[in-house]
This record gives sequence, C-alpha cells and structure tokens, in this order.
Amino acid sequence: MAVEIKYVVVREGLEKMAFASKKDADAYDKMLDLAEVLGDWLQHSPVSIEDWQSDVLAMWLAENKDVLSSVLKSGRLPETEAVVSAEVTAETEEAEHSAVALEVDNVTEHPVRKRTKAA
Repeated sequence: MAVEIKYVVVREGLEKMAFASKKDADAYDKMLDLAEVLGDWLQHSPVSIEDWQSDVLAMWLAENKDVLSSVLKSGRLPETEAVVSAEVTAETEEAEHSAVALEVDNVTEHPVRKRTKAA
C-alpha cells in the first residue's frame, strides 16, 4: 500500500486544486487571494462589468502578476517571449472557462486594437 501526501487548496468549502508539494499549494492559494482582492477592486471601477467577467479578469491578472508588474513599472510591454507565455496561459484558462463563456450568448468578440502614443 502506497501513501500519498496531497495538499488541497479549499475555498468557501470547495476543493479548488490539489498539489503534491506544500510550496505549490501555498503559491496557488496566494494567487487566489490576489485574484479575490483584484476582483473586489475591479467592482469599484467606472466600467460596468458582470461579476463573472471581473472574476475571470481578476484571475488572469493574478496569474500574470509578473508581466503586469513589469508593465506598471516600466510603462511598456515586456519582451515578446513573456507576452507569448502569458497569452498561452490565458488561452489555457480560456479553454477551462469555456463553459462559463458558452452560457453568455450576447457577448461579441472584437479585434484587439493597438494603442498609439498620444501626441
């Protein structure tokens, strides 16, 4: 008989994720804490968005906190490798959240616009 140690992250009585190491479980729990704070902060923004949208956006920001921190510090996007890595992570999360996205049928996709510098 084998014995396995499993570290489980539980939020509001629900098992969110299980990990083999305490370090990974703590990092995920910390990311969820950050996403919760960001979600609350997004609810106070002047832009009106649905709760599920702010939750998804907050989670994405928390997952990409290193890229976000770099952008806030430098005022520009990081090298393309980091951006591509963040996009791959976002695509993976989007696939996981596709069930939520399918429930909303009045959302229209828009192409991403490039920002230009102000004169």
